[in-house]
Amino acid sequence: MFRRMKSPRRPPRITSASVAGAALNTPLHGLRVVELARVLAGPFAGQIFADLGAEVIKVESPDGDGTRQWGPPWITRDNGDREAAYYHACNRGKRSVVADFNVEEDLARVRQICSTADVVIENFKPGALEKYGLDYDSLAENADRLIYCSISGFGQDGPRRNEPGYDFVVQAMSGLMSITGEPEGEPMKSGVSMSDLACGLWSANAIQAALLMRERTGRGQWIDMSLLDCSVGLLANQATSYFATGLNPPRKGNAHAQVVPYGVFEVSDGAVVLAPANDRLFVRLMRVLKRDDLGSDARLQDNAGRIEHRDWLESEITREVICWTSKALLEACRTAGVPAGPIHDLENVFADPQVMAREMAVEAEGITGVRSPFRFSNAELALGEPSPRLGQHDWPDWQN
Repeated sequence: MFRRMKSPRRPPRITSASVAGAALNTPLHGLRVVELARVLAGPFAGQIFADLGAEVIKVESPDGDGTRQWGPPWITRDNGDREAAYYHACNRGKRSVVADFNVEEDLARVRQICSTADVVIENFKPGALEKYGLDYDSLAENADRLIYCSISGFGQDGPRRNEPGYDFVVQAMSGLMSITGEPEGEPMKSGVSMSDLACGLWSANAIQAALLMRERTGRGQWIDMSLLDCSVGLLANQATSYFATGLNPPRKGNAHAQVVPYGVFEVSDGAVVLAPANDRLFVRLMRVLKRDDLGSDARLQDNAGRIEHRDWLESEITREVICWTSKALLEACRTAGVPAGPIHDLENVFADPQVMAREMAVEAEGITGVRSPFRFSNAELALGEPSPRLGQHDWPDWQN
C-alpha cells in the first residue's frame, strides 16, 4: 500500500482508494472510538487508533479544536480551507462532528454516539463532564462494555486533581527537565511535547489492554491517565539510580550518566554520535581510531573504569575524531560494527534512505504527515484520509 518516495521532498501518496481494498484487514477495523479531546495527548491517542483502522469520531466545539489555529505554519487545502500544521500532526483519519454541550439536542447526539462506542477518550478537567452526563458512570449505565479513558494533567485524585495540565509544566514537575540540558546550563524541555505524546502513547496501550480484558470478562472499565504519571514513568533508569543512591542524577548534556564513551563528538566537518555501549564495542572503536593502546589500557577494561576516567578518555577520543570527516568516520564505524550516526535536521531525516525505505512520511489529499510506526505481516494501516475539516461529517446516518 506504500509507494517509495521519488524525491526527498515528495512522500508516497496514499489515497483513500488505495487503502479501501485493505480496510477490512486493518488491526482495529470495526472498533468505534469517540474522542472528546483536544490539543495533543488525547488526539494523539485517537490518531493511533485511526491509523490502526478504528473509526474515530472527533467531537468538537463550534470553535473547533484549538490546535486548528496554532499557526503558523499553516496548511491550505485544495478548497481553500486553512488549518495549522500542528492540528494535522494528531488528527489524521478521523471524522469530525460539531456539538455545543450547552445545546440539549447536540448533547443528546453526543450521548447517543457514545452509547454505540467501544472506546471514549476525553481530556476534560476531572469531573467536568458529569453535568453533561458524559462521565463514565453516566455512560456506563447503558453500556457496560464501554472502555472510557480520561486524560488529565494530574489524574482523577490527589491534591492537584483540579489543576490544568500543560506539557511544559509537567516536564518540569516530573523531573524530566532536571536531567535534560548541559551540566552548567539551565534545565531544558524536550524539543517535542514529550509529556503529552507519552501520555497519548501510554493511553493507547492502556485502552488496548482494557479491550483485551473485556474479551475475557465481558465488561468495560474506566482508565485514569495523567500527564504527570506518564512523565514520571519515563524516568526509568534515572529513577532507579536515585532510589539506589539517594542522589539526584545530574544533567549530563549529550553524555550518558552510566556509559562512557557515549555522546556527541566533533569531526572536521560537523559532529557525530558515537555510542559504543559495552566493552567489546569500545575496543572496536579504539581500533577504528587506531588507538589500540586505549583499547588495551587496564584502566579502561570495563565501564566502571571508563566512567572513572571519563574526562581524560573523552578528551583522547575528541583529539582523534576531529581529524576525520563525518562520512569517513561513520563508514569506518559501520564496517567495524560500532554504533554511530549523523545528527540530522528534519530535512535530512526525511531524505535519509532508511527513513524513506520505511516510508514514515505519508501523504493524503496533499497533506503530508508521519505515520504511526507499526508494521504488520498480515495487516495494513489506514492512512488514506487526512485530518477532517471542522464538522466535515456532522451527524449523518452512521451515527446509529
